[in-house]
Amino acid sequence: MGQISSQGSNAIIYLSYAFLLATGIFIALKFNKANTFLSSNGTQRGLPLALNFIASAMGCGILTTYTQIANISGLHGLLVYTITGSIPILGFAFFGPIIRKKCPDGFIFTEWVRQRFGVVTALYLSFFTCLTMFLFMVGELSAIRSAIETLTGLNALGAVIVECVVTTIYTSIGGFHVSFITDNFQSVMVLLLIIICASGMGSYINIDTSKIGESGLLKANKLGWQLLYILFVAIVTNDCFMAGFWLRTFASKTNKDLWIGCSIASFVTFAICTLVGIPGMLAVWAGDMTVNDENGYLAFYILLAQMPRWVIAFVLIFVICLSTCTFDSLQSAMVSTISNDVFRNKLPILYTRGMVVLIMVPIVVLAVKVADNILQIYLIADLVSAAIIPIVFLGLSDTYFWWLTGLDVMVGGFGALLGVFIFGTVYYGSAREGGKLLLIWNGIYDPADWGAFGAFVIAPFGGILIGFAMAALRIASIWAYCKFKGTEFTALNRKRYDAPETQVESYGSIDESGKKSDDEEI
Repeated sequence: MGQISSQGSNAIIYLSYAFLLATGIFIALKFNKANTFLSSNGTQRGLPLALNFIASAMGCGILTTYTQIANISGLHGLLVYTITGSIPILGFAFFGPIIRKKCPDGFIFTEWVRQRFGVVTALYLSFFTCLTMFLFMVGELSAIRSAIETLTGLNALGAVIVECVVTTIYTSIGGFHVSFITDNFQSVMVLLLIIICASGMGSYINIDTSKIGESGLLKANKLGWQLLYILFVAIVTNDCFMAGFWLRTFASKTNKDLWIGCSIASFVTFAICTLVGIPGMLAVWAGDMTVNDENGYLAFYILLAQMPRWVIAFVLIFVICLSTCTFDSLQSAMVSTISNDVFRNKLPILYTRGMVVLIMVPIVVLAVKVADNILQIYLIADLVSAAIIPIVFLGLSDTYFWWLTGLDVMVGGFGALLGVFIFGTVYYGSAREGGKLLLIWNGIYDPADWGAFGAFVIAPFGGILIGFAMAALRIASIWAYCKFKGTEFTALNRKRYDAPETQVESYGSIDESGKKSDDEEI
């Protein structure tokens, strides 16, 4: 037992990256097609979709965030996190066919937003989509840096840079399709990682059973109930900003395949993340840390350090592969989003890729600075999505919310964030603290602090209410103007925002079974 030598660690790390680079280039060259570089609409069956959704829902960060919650809020908090993290995957099976029918030529969520709310709103949403993926890329690099340094004792800055270079090279060649294939391997790696670690911890970790009851980690607690709302709202809305999920939704061959893929992925994600989080409690029962330990996010690695070197070596390899596959998914999703939303797929993809390469610089810098605040990075993105996404989704209804416009949506989103700031200023008695609440500065783990809970209540409901208020003001202004000019008032005329009929016919209309009316599958 013990730590691997620095020479051995370096060999494992960089040989792993060399293997991933060679494999990625091989897959990219073998399967490279111009029409699948940005998307692969209507090509995938249920099982490959399931593996991809599983991979997209995970990254190296799961080894720290779930253990941290388990160490603080016990089994209650862990189950809340895993359930609220897995159920939203089913939302793509429900909303995916609706959006795909309304926007058959699209391959990401923002394309439907452009069709429904206009160009400005689409760019507004695209900005926050890219911001979310930017933050998740920072979080992923922070997670792999923390993992490598904890497992090896080495400075992982070089490894972080190499990972960015490796993924950029092979995704530049193969685009989204290579990411789809590597995600299948990633899902298998996650399962192997769980099996090896579970076997190792069962064999080498000694649990003091007297500490199980006294730790209180198996009891329900107020924080767990708070997290039930916070995490559900946060993850449901944030998943909508993850372009990788939408690329895979549009890639489904039929609606049935989409339901199969999402259902399997939801269950497997729940099971894996629960197992991954348990070390947060095991470390307490083994006497290696206390409840709500400041190093609770490292519980998985602390327990791992007690195992034989060969187990640590295997985990190091799997963690690198897991992080690399997650990172390439985020990269390809960002490229697809920028290419589609900003340049309408007319700019040479090499230039778009070049912009993403430039973005890597601040991502690496931030990843080095915030290696121990991974969950906070995710929460910042979650609060933004909670403010923006709910009112956008109301636009799916042409029956009840046809009168919503892009202006209403944008004012609602910004107004909700302003509302969170005002709430924080009043609640904490300081404008400075109100600003910190927008960054979830104090986290979500203090049951006596209701600031984060209030922020996640105000964000979604405030966004809807302020959007409605803006719509009322806009409609009233148009009515007054028409009254003054003596012109016809048409602001409340019912509209439909489906794709033009000719566009739908080019793909075929989609029925409930997921098939085209011309008997061709999507």
